[in-house]
Amino acid sequence: MTTWSSLCLMIALCCAAATAARADVIGIGSRLEPFVDDYLIEKMDGLELQLQHPIVREEAIRFDAPWEGKTSAYVTIFKDGGKYRMYYRGSDGDNGLAEVTCTAESTDGIHWTRPKLGLFEIAGTKENNVIWMVKGGHAFVPFKDANPAAKPGELYKAVAPTSGDAKGAALLPYVSRDGYRWKQLGTDPIITDGKFDSQNVAFWDTERGEYVCYYRDYRNSTREIKRATSKDFIHWTPGEWVTYNAAPEEFYTNAITPYFRAPHIYLGFPKRFMIKRKVVESHPYPGVSDGVFMSSRDGLVFDKWLEAFHRAGLDQENWTDRNNMAAWGILETKPGEISIYYSQRYRHATNGMVRTTIRTDGFVSVHAGGTTGEMTTKPITFEGKELVINYSTSAIGGVQVGIQNSDGTPIPGFALDDCPVIYGDQIEHVVKWQSSDLSSLAGKAVRLRFKLLDADLYSIRFRK
Repeated sequence: MTTWSSLCLMIALCCAAATAARADVIGIGSRLEPFVDDYLIEKMDGLELQLQHPIVREEAIRFDAPWEGKTSAYVTIFKDGGKYRMYYRGSDGDNGLAEVTCTAESTDGIHWTRPKLGLFEIAGTKENNVIWMVKGGHAFVPFKDANPAAKPGELYKAVAPTSGDAKGAALLPYVSRDGYRWKQLGTDPIITDGKFDSQNVAFWDTERGEYVCYYRDYRNSTREIKRATSKDFIHWTPGEWVTYNAAPEEFYTNAITPYFRAPHIYLGFPKRFMIKRKVVESHPYPGVSDGVFMSSRDGLVFDKWLEAFHRAGLDQENWTDRNNMAAWGILETKPGEISIYYSQRYRHATNGMVRTTIRTDGFVSVHAGGTTGEMTTKPITFEGKELVINYSTSAIGGVQVGIQNSDGTPIPGFALDDCPVIYGDQIEHVVKWQSSDLSSLAGKAVRLRFKLLDADLYSIRFRK
């Protein structure tokens, strides 16, 4: 006979099990979920996560103005209303040219012009694009502040080191009303527990409601990345080391940014620095580099690919030191296309930036080759009435999607066999079964089952 106490215990255990089971369900609402990691994936059979690679397009800008030069670097790019802004260090350290901060502008992300601002005199003229030429010029890194509480005179912010020296530097805060005319905010450094002799980046995280800064420090004589946060841009938490799913590597820059289509996910495009390697023997400095891709859902632990995202290529001048550095910031330059910019020919007369492109959400895909494979997600809940996928297939390939209960049983009308084979190449395709209306399943724990042949699946989203 069951006693009252044992009955209560059974009920408590059942409730605990139900709560635990519910905690394992991932609520994605109606947000975009790119497959940059295996966060949503429970199992794959015959499929793999495959890193994609940007396509090199045209030279975006050459650093050949008299106040720029062969060691110009640390490029920042972002969209600002109807135009794009670029900021970068102008310098020629090999010939003693002072470090200044320059700007360029574009209406399409392809053609860039230098505005004549008249702010600083260089070589007897103010007809130049220089916006800063005092301390901090080594790596003055601006951003457009997305904080809704930002003051009108502080819509643009920046961080910059007190010097380019790797010993005893600190980060200083700067603000601007228009992105051209800058002033230091206060007199004190905001972050001091690093070395900062790199492109240190800061931004307002709209998802978490805080400022975030990623900056350089050294650990065991190796260049690594730290992260600090702030609610007001003045008072910052102590820095924490960024960690990875694989062994750390020497990263010269980090280029970490929230993905503008899925800001709950951070994307990073660090420059990997192999300091002891040398390809061009006649070059005076050692070191070769490539571009890496990584992502994070908490800002501290990153899924890092060991395979290069961007290689140096056939141009031997890109195989000399400090090349292939990604600009901080990625741009949507036209529907279906994201532009990422990389440094090229550093320390050479043709030093500048090249534009590369990748399809929207196309950093990593769930990939099927010439044989059919399947992938099943973890239990999820969603909001909306239709499922949209970003996919690509060959002429013989295809994608099918089924919806299951959380226990894996197919849901009638939405099973895999109820989905006609999807083929082609689309950024946004609405999946259809006997009906495309998923309203009856919204808020319930379900799994998605995908069947792919010679196809790539880049992202999914439930849409209202």
